[in-house]
Amino acid sequence: MILSLSLGLLAFAGCSGAPAAAPGESEAPAAPASSAGEEPAPEEAAPAAADKVLLVTSFGTSYNDNRDLSIGSIEQKLQAAYPDYEIRRAFTSQIIIDKLKKRDGIAIDNVTEAMDRLVSDGVREVVVQPTHVMSGFEYDDVVAEVTPYADKFDSFKIGSPLLVSDADYDEVVSIITGETKDYDAEGTAVVFMGHGTEHEANATYAKLQQHLTAAGYGNYFIGTVEATPSLDDVLALVQDSGAKKVVLLPLMIVAGDHANNDMAGDEEGSWKTTFEQAGFEVECVLRGLGQYEEIQNMFVEHVGALIAQ
Repeated sequence: MILSLSLGLLAFAGCSGAPAAAPGESEAPAAPASSAGEEPAPEEAAPAAADKVLLVTSFGTSYNDNRDLSIGSIEQKLQAAYPDYEIRRAFTSQIIIDKLKKRDGIAIDNVTEAMDRLVSDGVREVVVQPTHVMSGFEYDDVVAEVTPYADKFDSFKIGSPLLVSDADYDEVVSIITGETKDYDAEGTAVVFMGHGTEHEANATYAKLQQHLTAAGYGNYFIGTVEATPSLDDVLALVQDSGAKKVVLLPLMIVAGDHANNDMAGDEEGSWKTTFEQAGFEVECVLRGLGQYEEIQNMFVEHVGALIAQ
């Protein structure tokens, strides 16, 4: 009788299953059984940090659409041409960076932030390519800001602006006249508005004018917003040319604030109203140089020459 009772208790204990969880614990769910011969799926690895980065530095603009069409298009061209490099962006204008952050929630690094990020990410090879038209104050500032980081990378190179060699000037003349050939007609002056600077690089505008004239484009004129040739200088030249119509275009990578307001604005003193008040028919073309595919290709060529060094 005692033996039977003991055997019954043992049988009951054998049917009780896993032990009950302690207070405050939850039971972990059982892992699903894998099919016969099937290996469990590996965990997805985190993306590796880039070894090579091409940092594209631009002044920037708060005009979102034109930023994508100009700066964005240059960056896309560079990515397609150099797929081994990760393309990163930095702006030199903190005012624009702050405005985009506050207005649109768009975060863009300034140059120092971008360089610090390259170091912290362990990038080994860096190419810095500015999108400036000339080597003025903005370009000099970029060079001064990035140069102290040179010894933090295995390879570090800084690209040149758009206009450096005589070949660059001739190519830009060919590009801008080709892009505006539909406006190149008798009685029409094609006027490009540059930014202008107190830097000695302001001579770039006069040199580009010389190349235009030498190529036979006597109805093409270059002026600047903040230096020489001034609006008054260009107005006098256009009046002497006998033109009746003026087509205004920006000689800037982006058709941003200067193009929309100083050039094409309706307020007193803009290039548009000044030429209209002087009796000209005026047409404004809000298209930055960065939108021209061949200008984009020039930056690609500059980077290629730099990488090959």
